[in-house]
Amino acid sequence: MKKLTYKVLIILLSAIFLLSACAPAATPAPVETEEIAEPTEVPTELPAPTLEPTAEPTEVPEPTEVPTAEPIVVIDDLGRTIELDEYPQAIVSLSPSITEILFAVGAGGQVVGRDDFSLYPEEALDIASVGSMWGDLPTEAILALEPDLVIVAQIISEDQVTALEDLGLEVYWQANPDDFAGLYENLQSLAALTDHEDEAETLVASLEDRVKAVEEKVATTESTPSAFYELDASDPSNPWTTGSGTFIDYIITLAGGVNAAAALEGDYAQISSEELITVNPDIILLADAMYGTTPESVAERAGWDVIAAVQNEAVYPIDPGIMSVPGPRLVDGLEEVARLLHPDLFE
Repeated sequence: MKKLTYKVLIILLSAIFLLSACAPAATPAPVETEEIAEPTEVPTELPAPTLEPTAEPTEVPEPTEVPTAEPIVVIDDLGRTIELDEYPQAIVSLSPSITEILFAVGAGGQVVGRDDFSLYPEEALDIASVGSMWGDLPTEAILALEPDLVIVAQIISEDQVTALEDLGLEVYWQANPDDFAGLYENLQSLAALTDHEDEAETLVASLEDRVKAVEEKVATTESTPSAFYELDASDPSNPWTTGSGTFIDYIITLAGGVNAAAALEGDYAQISSEELITVNPDIILLADAMYGTTPESVAERAGWDVIAAVQNEAVYPIDPGIMSVPGPRLVDGLEEVARLLHPDLFE
């Protein structure tokens, strides 16, 4: 029984083995995978993007206009209105006083032409001269410089101003001053016309201080010496001088003196030797020294040896430019005459 069972067991085991070897391999359990989506078609036309507005649009301001420069409008001493689009950069000066003032206020660089007698300051000599103002005006020479303004002084007549205007030129006419206040106004007027007002303010303040210093010194003395101002002694017995109401008369008076020719009138007047000997001036000022007149030649004139100025050797050459040209150097003239009249006050 046991043998049979064992044998049967052997057979069963062998059968199981054969069945396992012959049976097909087991199919593995399926692995779950994610489904792959079908590809979508790429559209050929992209829709236009829609932009959401971020804020209310701001208004663009209107462009502002650039302001144009205001025209320069001035009235000259003839009462004529001169209007310029801008400050003049090409000025022709037809008077020594105008040339001197323009340089003094800092406008010398704007001067392109001058007259023959504008010899001060030295820098003015580098500027082209249009010629003399005696006789006919040198209009061709003036026009050749293409000035945007011509400035003239009292030496130029109103008719000549009109003639220049008829050529298409802008002309500014300035009167000669009667005193230092008038001189300061002339300086300030030309400074305003040329855009140099600050320079003029400084200059005028300096001139005022110098004039005041002279006045304060001569106020301390009671003496009033007389002075004879000689312009021309081509005829030594009847020399030319300047009378009352002139700037030279004004300077002599302000310097603490008396004009020996005060009884005469006008810028140019002759005085006889007899009249001058009667006045007996304390000093003689030779504005004609530049033409060869000397203290020695004055002493040799008939009858002049009795004059106090000759006896005391108080005959002095003087630069006519500081006495006759109505510019800022008139203050130099005041200081010089005061020193010669009152040397003790200016030691």
